[in-house]
Amino acid sequence: MAFVVVGMVWGIVMAISQDHSAMPAHAHLNLLGWVSLFLFGIYYRLHPSLDAARSAALQVRVWILGTAVLAVGVGLLHTGHPVGDPIAAVGSLVVLLDMLLFGWLVFRNEGADADRRRELEPAAATAGS
Repeated sequence: MAFVVVGMVWGIVMAISQDHSAMPAHAHLNLLGWVSLFLFGIYYRLHPSLDAARSAALQVRVWILGTAVLAVGVGLLHTGHPVGDPIAAVGSLVVLLDMLLFGWLVFRNEGADADRRRELEPAAATAGS
């Protein structure tokens, strides 16, 4: 929730000042910090076994850190501070690696769900006869 509030306030400040140079950072913060986290939350809520896993909590914490670093770096870069370039690069790599972690968690969980469904199929077939 903090990311979306900060992103919205940042957008209002840009509108009041008529300086939209940090708009790419504002957009990254809202997309990665609000939309992506919301989607992760929906997926984890729909998969309770994964929702309770430490790996899911770690994935979300790393995403939050990477998003904050990326937004700061992009903001610095687009407001004329070249020091933001390596900061944005580090944040981008953290977010990329964390998305790969999320993909691995989803793939592993979907495989486990398929195995559970296969285990239940014979029991359901014999129960009906």
